[in-house]
Amino acid sequence: MRLLLDTHIFLWYLAASRKLTKSVLTRIEMADVVFVSAASIWEAGIKIKQGRLEADIDDLYVGIASSGFVELPMSAKHSVMAANLPEHHRDPFDRMMIAQAMSEPLKLLTADGLLRQYSELVEVI
Repeated sequence: MRLLLDTHIFLWYLAASRKLTKSVLTRIEMADVVFVSAASIWEAGIKIKQGRLEADIDDLYVGIASSGFVELPMSAKHSVMAANLPEHHRDPFDRMMIAQAMSEPLKLLTADGLLRQYSELVEVI
């Protein structure tokens, strides 16, 4: 299975948060490949600057590879798909990750139930 972690799932993973159940952790660890979108790092950087997230952006970037995950770049193809998505969700970062999941295809793990409206590839934990 190929997974894409939503930003908060990636942050919870790095923090070893109890918000991730043992079954979700097992799914992440047993996946063939786990991707973290470049959009997640961009989103985190903005939230850090706004004072809405306490983290070190460099640690988050390094955390992708040190966790055994793979960075998923944003492409023009992803951008076009994100622009053409219905307006179920207005957050541009989430829209990008939905587009990436649908384009690649990847199973998107998220805690945001609104994203389920886009695709069966969205799995709300």
